[in-house]
Amino acid sequence: MNVKSRAKVGAAVLGAAAVGVGLMAAPASADYTTPPWRPLAGVGSDTTQDVTNGLGEVALTAGGGKLIGSWNATGSATITPKDPAAAPHCANIPRPNGSSAGIDRLIADINNTAQSDCVDFARSSRGPSTAGNLLTFIPFGKDAVTYATNLGSTLPLDLSASQLQSIYRNCTFVDAGTTKTVSKALLPQAGSGTRTYWLSSIGVTEAEIATAKAAGCVNDTIQEHDGTALTSGTQIMPYSVAQWIAQGKGFADVPNRRGDSRLRSIAGVAPTTGSGSALALNPNFTFTRDVYNVVPTAKLGDANIARAFVGANSEVCKNIATTKNYGFGDLSADSQPSSCGDTNTTGNR
Repeated sequence: MNVKSRAKVGAAVLGAAAVGVGLMAAPASADYTTPPWRPLAGVGSDTTQDVTNGLGEVALTAGGGKLIGSWNATGSATITPKDPAAAPHCANIPRPNGSSAGIDRLIADINNTAQSDCVDFARSSRGPSTAGNLLTFIPFGKDAVTYATNLGSTLPLDLSASQLQSIYRNCTFVDAGTTKTVSKALLPQAGSGTRTYWLSSIGVTEAEIATAKAAGCVNDTIQEHDGTALTSGTQIMPYSVAQWIAQGKGFADVPNRRGDSRLRSIAGVAPTTGSGSALALNPNFTFTRDVYNVVPTAKLGDANIARAFVGANSEVCKNIATTKNYGFGDLSADSQPSSCGDTNTTGNR
């Protein structure tokens, strides 16, 4: 297994992310329920749902049809990802919310050979959690995760990883020799890849979160990347930098869930570069991660899966301009060995 969760520290750049971003063209719709049914159906991560919808409009079959269909993490309780006339067992299945839920649905399809193929891939903002070769995690972009507070927050605009660790353990941190308190540390729902990545990055375990939650310090029931959950100036939450950027671009089908949230710096490094329409993810930010489309390893040779995801010339990888338009970074500019379309990262979950 090759898991690429990275912590990078670049040159110090102070300050919070800028707000203004120009309006862009409308992206694709999700959760379509009428023909033509696209060959590939995907579910899972909230972080990458919008960029995958956008890629679904430009990733084409050999015949020029649209190749990728993707269902958002939230919405109706159930979804129908395949034509119910041809696959009635795929009608009204529970909607997976988050990377782990999407991966679990993909595994269920693999294991249930009598009623499989409802889901062809899972969106994931985390790498494998267990070793093995059942699944292949195919990277296609770079994201970063930082903490957000609201516009009127009394909390610092720059915290260290150790201060964030203390906050998520007991809602206190030391700043300039003084112990300060956070009223609530917010965390995405269980199964979120962002939750997994964030806790790993700041060195907090799920057992410690359970203790902090019992003490009233942590609320872990919020939907990820929803800045409206920040209802006071002494709350804090992790946020995908790419999601925050995309939410401010005026896309018709990307809800602006920012509220009054603002992205903050970690260890003196800002999460973004530029401003206005040039606002972009900072590739040298403290916590960056690959994002993936996950497929059954046994189906890497499937014509549609290979065309969509595998290799630098795949439909997803050659449309890097779309990926970047949704706030994600280009893996080809990454100093790490991974690149878009690689198939060397595997796991059983």
